[in-house]
Amino acid sequence: MAEEIKIGDRVQVYLGSKYWNNEGWFDGIVVRIDPYSAHRRFYWVELDHPESMAGNGTRLISVLNPKNIRKT
Repeated sequence: MAEEIKIGDRVQVYLGSKYWNNEGWFDGIVVRIDPYSAHRRFYWVELDHPESMAGNGTRLISVLNPKNIRKT
């Protein structure tokens, strides 16, 4: 992550096909940030189109790995 991400920011999150129906980058908005450690955070993202990636109604996901989230 090059830029700091804040609540309300538009982001893209990367989801792999191992756990989701589709693999790729999905758009959403950051709705909450929880600390994990001194240098890492959980970013809670509400997805714009959850039906396209999960197929099970999952709308809110958390992202811990900084390489799987980017600002748009």
